Amino acid sequence: MDRQLTSTKPKRTTSILSHWTLRYFLILCIGFSVIAAGALYWIRTTSIEKSLKTAELLGWEIADRVTVKDHKLQVPPDLNTIVSSREKLFNTDNYFCVMVLDNNNKLIFSQPKMQQEDVYYRLSDDFLEPRNSKYAGVTVDIADGNQTIGKVWVMQSKQSITFGPETVWLVALIFGGLILCGWFTIYLLSSKLSRPIRQVAYAAEQIRGGNYDVNLDIKTREREMNELVGSFGDMATRLRQLEEWRALSLAGVSHELKTPVTSIKGLVMAVRDDVVSPQEGKEFLDIALKESERMERMIADLLDYNAMTAGSVAVRKERTNLKLLVGEIIYQWKIAYEEHMPEVQLHAPSDALYVMGDALRIQQIIVNLLNNGLHATIPGQQALFQMHLSVEEDMLHVDVQDNGTGISIEDQRNIFERFYRGELKKRRNRGLGLGLTYSRLLAQEQGGTLTLVSSSPDGSTFRLSLPRWIAQQETSIPEKTYRSPVKAKSAL
Repeated sequence: MDRQLTSTKPKRTTSILSHWTLRYFLILCIGFSVIAAGALYWIRTTSIEKSLKTAELLGWEIADRVTVKDHKLQVPPDLNTIVSSREKLFNTDNYFCVMVLDNNNKLIFSQPKMQQEDVYYRLSDDFLEPRNSKYAGVTVDIADGNQTIGKVWVMQSKQSITFGPETVWLVALIFGGLILCGWFTIYLLSSKLSRPIRQVAYAAEQIRGGNYDVNLDIKTREREMNELVGSFGDMATRLRQLEEWRALSLAGVSHELKTPVTSIKGLVMAVRDDVVSPQEGKEFLDIALKESERMERMIADLLDYNAMTAGSVAVRKERTNLKLLVGEIIYQWKIAYEEHMPEVQLHAPSDALYVMGDALRIQQIIVNLLNNGLHATIPGQQALFQMHLSVEEDMLHVDVQDNGTGISIEDQRNIFERFYRGELKKRRNRGLGLGLTYSRLLAQEQGGTLTLVSSSPDGSTFRLSLPRWIAQQETSIPEKTYRSPVKAKSAL
C-alpha cells in the first residue's frame, strides 16, 4: 500500500518588523508605480493635446499670411522669419517641419527646406495623416472664398512634444522620495508596535519555562497595547498563584489521603498482632472503618469535581418548588446530624417559589453549605442556621447564615478556589477543599451563582441564586441521567 509522504519541515518564520515592513514596502512600490505610470500617461496625453493646439494656431497664422493670385498660392517673403520665430514655442527636433501644399499636394513652402519626395515620405498616400505613427501633425486649409486651394501642415515627433528624460527623472525622484518616506514611516510604526510584542513574547517564553516572575515595564501611548501588557502581567501573576496553589494542593491532597491510610494500617496491625484486648480491638476496627469511610468520601469528592470539570456530570432543568425542596433538605439533614442537635430556621414568603433547576444538584449545594457551617461551629456550641428565601426580578435567592467562627479576610477571596483550605479549617477537619468549588460549578450549570455575602467572627452568609420559573416557560425540560442520588456528606 502506497504511503503518501508529507514534509515535516517547519515553515520559515520572520519577525513582525521584517514581515510587515517588507510587505508594506512592496505595496508602496506597486501602488506608486501604478500611479507614476498613470501620471506619465496623463502628462504625455496632455502635452500632445497642448502642442497640437499650438501647432494649429501656427498653421492658422501661416494660412492667413499666404495669399492667392490667379488661383495660385503666393508665400510672403518673410514667412521663413515668422516660422523661425514661432519655433521657440515648440520643443523642436529634427522631425519638426512646416509645409504648405497646394490643392494638388504640391510643395509650395517648407521649413526646413524639403523636396517633393520628402512630402511623400512624411505623409500617407492620401496626404491626410502622417505616414509614421511616431509623428503627430495638424493641417489647416487655405481657402479662397468657399474654395479650398491648399493646406498648411505642421508636423513634429510625439517624443518631442510629450516629455523628455528630465521629466521622467523628476517623476521618478518624486515618487521614489514618497516611497522612501512611506517605508520609513511604516518602519518606525512597526518597530514601535513590535517592541512591546517582542517583550511580551519573551515573557511568555519565560513562563513556558516555569519562570513566572516576569517584569513587563512597558509604557506606550496606545490604549490597546497597554491593556494587552496589563492583562498579560495579571495572567502571569495568576499563573504563579495557581502554580503555587497546585503544588500546595497536591501536597495537601497527598497528606489528606495518606493520613487515614496510615491510621488504618496502624490500627489493623495492632489488632492482628494482639497488641490490644478484644474489646479494644473492636474499637480499633470501628475507628479504622470510620477512617476508611472518610477516605472514601474524599475520593468521591475528587471524582465528582473531575467529572464536573470534564463536563460529564449532567444537570437537568425543570420546574421545582424551591420552598418545599429546601424544607425537605433541612428535614433530612437534621436527621443525619441528629447527634449534633443543629437548629435551622427557615424564613420564606407565603407564596410558592418556583425555580428552573435540578433538585438533586440544589440539594448538594445546600447540604454542603450546612455541613461547612456545622464544622465552623465552635466545639460545645449549638449550631444555629438562618435560611432566607427571597425574590428579586427573575432570580430566587437562598441565603444560608451560620453562627460559626467566620472566614478570615485573607481567605475570603480564595475560598472558591479548588483545593484551597484556610488554616483554621485545616486544623479542625479533614478535606480536599473542593466543596465550595464544586458547589459553585453546580450553580453555574443551572444558570445561577454561589457567592459569599458576608463573614465575621459571628458567622458567615452564603447566597445561592437560581433562575426563577416564569409561567410562560415550559414546565419541564427533557431530563438527563444521574450517576447516583445525593446523600448528606461532610464538607469537601
